[in-house]
Amino acid sequence: MTTPDADRERALERGRLLFAQPCKFLWAADSVDQLPPTDLPEVAFAGRSNVGKSSLVNALVGQKALANVSQTPGRTQKLNFYGLGDPARLRLVDLPGYGYAKVSKRAVDTWTALIEDFLRGRPNLQRALVLIDVRVGLKDSDVAALKVLDEAAVATRVVLTKTDKAGAAELAEVTAAVARALKKHPAAFPDIVATSAEKGFGIAELRADLAELAAR
Repeated sequence: MTTPDADRERALERGRLLFAQPCKFLWAADSVDQLPPTDLPEVAFAGRSNVGKSSLVNALVGQKALANVSQTPGRTQKLNFYGLGDPARLRLVDLPGYGYAKVSKRAVDTWTALIEDFLRGRPNLQRALVLIDVRVGLKDSDVAALKVLDEAAVATRVVLTKTDKAGAAELAEVTAAVARALKKHPAAFPDIVATSAEKGFGIAELRADLAELAAR
C-alpha cells in the first residue's frame, strides 16, 4: 500500500519529467477560425491584464522568454499556443488578459469575445487556470470569467500569482476570500494553488497537477 507522501512524490516527479521536455511556440490566433485542431489536451491560462500569465507559463516550462512578458497591460493580444513535449503531449494556451488594458475599448471587447468563444467551444480544453494577483484579489472580471467557465463546464483551478510580494497574513486572507467565492462556481476546484513565478513557489505542485492531463 502506498502512502500519501509517496503518491505526492510520484506526482511531482511526473510533473517534473513532463515540463522538462521541450516546449515551443506553435502559433497565435486572433479569431476562432484560426484555432489549431482539437487533437491534443489543452490548458488555458486566463486572468486580468498583467496578472502574470506569461511569467507563469515561462516558469512552468523552465524558460525565461518562451512567452512574451511585458509590464504593459494588454500586451498579449492573441491566443498563443505552445506545444509541450516531443512529440507534443499537452498544449498550453496563453489567453489575452481581460479587464484593464492600455488599448482601446473596442480591442478589449474583441479579445473578450474571442476568449469567451474559445472557452465555450473547445472540446479538448481539459483545464482552465484563472490567475489572480494576490495583491489585488478577486475582481468582478474574474467572477465573470468563472461564470463563463461554469456555463461551459470547463474544470477550473484558481492560481494565486506573485505571492512573494505579499505577507503571510495577506496571502491567508486573500486565499480564504477566494475559497469562499468559489463555493458559488461548480466548475471550480475548491483548492487553490499559490505561486510565485519569480521565486518558484508552487510551480512543482502545479506541474504535477497539469501532468495528469497530458496525452499518454
